Amino acid sequence: MKMTFRWFGEKDDSVTLDQIRQIPGVSGIVGALYDVPVGDVWPIEKILDLKKKVESYGLELEVIESVNVHEDIKLGLPTRDRYIENYKETIKNLGKAGVKVVCYNFMPVFDWIRTNLNEKLPDGSYVMSYDEDKIRGIDPLKLIEDMDKGSNGFILPGWELDRLKELRMLFDMYKDVDEEKLFDNLKYFLENIIPTCEEYDVKMAIHPDDPPWSLFGLPRIVTCKENLERIVNLVDSPYNGLTLCSGSLGSNPENNIPELIRYFGKMGRIHFGHVRNIKFTGEGKFYETSHLSSDGSFDMFEIMKAYYDIGFEGYIRPDHGRMIWGEKARPGYGLYDRALGVAYLNGLWEAIQKMS
Repeated sequence: MKMTFRWFGEKDDSVTLDQIRQIPGVSGIVGALYDVPVGDVWPIEKILDLKKKVESYGLELEVIESVNVHEDIKLGLPTRDRYIENYKETIKNLGKAGVKVVCYNFMPVFDWIRTNLNEKLPDGSYVMSYDEDKIRGIDPLKLIEDMDKGSNGFILPGWELDRLKELRMLFDMYKDVDEEKLFDNLKYFLENIIPTCEEYDVKMAIHPDDPPWSLFGLPRIVTCKENLERIVNLVDSPYNGLTLCSGSLGSNPENNIPELIRYFGKMGRIHFGHVRNIKFTGEGKFYETSHLSSDGSFDMFEIMKAYYDIGFEGYIRPDHGRMIWGEKARPGYGLYDRALGVAYLNGLWEAIQKMS
């Protein structure tokens, strides 16, 4: 297991590489190029510049999160072939730079969704939360406005405003795309890129939908064990794999996270693990909390033990944390609580190793 830490770059992250390298047990960062428009080729020069910067702090750059998939690919438009060719060129460049895993998602229009980015908990910390009742009554344009206002001045991953400026048009275009069509479009995408992944040794790891159910009438397919199995079988290659996100999949209580880790881990299809805890407050209602088991609804010991039991040698990172100790940062991506998460997860891992 390699412990990593997501970093948004020098220009748009409150956390520095110097701080990350001081977190015990962190071997590398999970990075990306955020100034390249979705659908364009990532230039090898920019990738190597990022790699050089990361390595100058004694860290590795082996995981990218994410190379966003252009909406035309998800929609299955005739223009998708051009964007797929660009995606393949990006994979080639990443492989040449030593990147081993690309985390990506296939969520239509929206990425992850929360209804409050700064909910205050009794201990004084701030967290992101979700309330399905509020989603049912909100206009998508109002949701974008609320997300922007609650971002603490940072660009939220998956909520880049230039991607969402033609929201009404996108909703209209998705009227004829149901789950089956979205599966077909994902298959077409994977069939085209996986041979390039195999050639350049870059594993694709699809991220679950967050939360894992349909929203605003848009189809979502990365939601449950049945669908995950269908996805890894769309192209039967070890390079077609998963990002197993405990918080995303786990927000549906029917998804048993340790069971999913063991099932897909034994298949060799988990390439990246996002490990975080959430606390349920009702049906379709939860807030994100510290990684500690007793603070949330997940047994983090059992989650880490499942990774250990499958002999996991891939990458893990602590996922969304709280805002604590007065820190001002991108919601979910501050330094302090995620660093505590690293220490906790590494402590569990060491204990499990010594018990075995």
